[in-house]
Amino acid sequence: MRTALDSSVVILLQRRQPGWEWWRQVLTQAATEGSLLINPVVFAECSAGFPSAEAALKEFESIQVHFDPISPESAYLAGQTFLRYRREGGPRQHFIPDFLIAAHATVQADRLAATDRGYLRAYFPNLSLITPTA
Repeated sequence: MRTALDSSVVILLQRRQPGWEWWRQVLTQAATEGSLLINPVVFAECSAGFPSAEAALKEFESIQVHFDPISPESAYLAGQTFLRYRREGGPRQHFIPDFLIAAHATVQADRLAATDRGYLRAYFPNLSLITPTA
């Protein structure tokens, strides 16, 4: 069972924001069931505090989180879904990186650990989510 991680969860854990203990517990269990993955978008959003890419990769690997490139199929799904979102009047509140994260999880993982902001369920109905309310 491959679990993709959203930036919101990684940042919450990194900063030990309210709820981080719950996420640590849930992701520790998820790691026993399969790989924990971050894609390039999540890596970019969560590695700013590291002195180098190598240092960030090393830190993520030390906690069993693996870098997983976005496939062309995932990128295509993100683009098509984002286009539908905008055509349906979706506000500029969400951007293509949000859709890349969800599409990557849909195509290349079995589920996504995220703080659900509504659009995930609406635009990726087949995506299994791990959320605080799941």
